[in-house]
Amino acid sequence: MADISAAEIPRLQTALRRLLGSPELTVEVPPRKGMSVEIAVAGEVVGTVYRDEDEGEVSYAINMTVLEEDLPPA
Repeated sequence: MADISAAEIPRLQTALRRLLGSPELTVEVPPRKGMSVEIAVAGEVVGTVYRDEDEGEVSYAINMTVLEEDLPPA
C-alpha cells in the first residue's frame, strides 16, 4: 500500500462525499507520515482509507467499522 499524498486528500473527500451522499464526511490528514488516513462523519471516525497502485492504476480501499453499541435495538 502506498501513502496518500496531501494533494489527493481533498479530491478523495469530494468523491466520497458525492458517492456516499454525506456532506459532513471528512478525510483526515494523518498527523505523521505513514499513519492511516481516516474518514470521519460529523467528527466521528468511521474508518480508514488505503491507497493501492498496481501497474500504474490507482485505487482506494475503505475499511469501515460499525460498533454494535451504535446499532439500533433489535
